[in-house]
Amino acid sequence: MKPRAVVFDLDGTLIDGYDAIHDALGYAMTGLGLPVPGRASVRAMVGHGLESLLEQAAGTELAAEGVRLFRARYPEVAVSGSRLLPGVEAALMRLEAAGFALALASNKPPRFSRMILEAKGIASCFAAIAGPDDAHPPKPDPAMLRSLLSAMGAGAAETVCVGDMEVDVAFARAGGCRAIVLPTGSRSEEYLREAGADAMIASLDELPGALERFV
Repeated sequence: MKPRAVVFDLDGTLIDGYDAIHDALGYAMTGLGLPVPGRASVRAMVGHGLESLLEQAAGTELAAEGVRLFRARYPEVAVSGSRLLPGVEAALMRLEAAGFALALASNKPPRFSRMILEAKGIASCFAAIAGPDDAHPPKPDPAMLRSLLSAMGAGAAETVCVGDMEVDVAFARAGGCRAIVLPTGSRSEEYLREAGADAMIASLDELPGALERFV
């Protein structure tokens, strides 16, 4: 079925937000009396949700307090430490003009995603913005995806998930959707070749054309 809806990931797909994440994680780790991981290490740990990030960085016993500290700091740096990736605005405008329904699913808390997207001027492009909460576990659980499909009025077979990690492919598959990946975030092109996506693109500039090739 020809796609008519797209569900985007956020970090590494639409934005480079690693400066903000590194800053807030550094604040949390310092508060816990632990060394701050380097930027490359933080980039590799991002993508599976805030709780997972702090478990990896601080250990299971200190993760809950680390999450609290991270959330206290992150709103102060979320916007200034995040930037739209090249081609994002143009791609979203082209997809809207072509009649695609758009939504966002991130393992970032949804209030943070909305804060960033509103500040960058693209929140209105999305029919819905989803993130982990009591009713929606983090990706790759498909609960967020099912809610977004309902919000967009789209079926799984006509929806494509776009992200920068293998978890985005697993998320798409769990919800019965196709997947496109791009190496603009925390995973390399070589790594993503093994992720099992339906297509890989170099940047979001190529997304409208890639969707046109799907049948």
